[in-house]
Amino acid sequence: MKTIATTLHIAAAPERVWAVLTDFARYPDWNPFIRSIDGPLEAGGRLAVEICPPGQKGMRFRPRVLAVEPARALRWKGSVLIPGIFDGEHVFRLEPREGGTLLHHGETFSGVLPALMPARSFAPVEAGFRSMNEALARRVCA
Repeated sequence: MKTIATTLHIAAAPERVWAVLTDFARYPDWNPFIRSIDGPLEAGGRLAVEICPPGQKGMRFRPRVLAVEPARALRWKGSVLIPGIFDGEHVFRLEPREGGTLLHHGETFSGVLPALMPARSFAPVEAGFRSMNEALARRVCA
């Protein structure tokens, strides 16, 4: 398994961060990493997600929503090809902090392929997470 974990303090309440994070229709206006999300925001629902890591081709996949906890957490899990080859469990967790929200944004990759890939293969994805986090903070605080 390989895990990418990022955090960022955002100077806004978790409810405000949640409102922007879950306004999927506006992602193309501000999000440099997740270019689009479509589908129901409910546990068990299937999303259509398009990501574009910096310097790489975009990719589309259809993860299943695992958890929706308003102003607290959003998790989904997707697979490339078939489950067990390259799986990823994505998480956004919002933690109230004095003066705002601590955003935890990460993904745990599992399956045959991630185990064989060098750590540097995941650098563009981590850079994408960080660029999204910063863009989210700007959007929330605008």
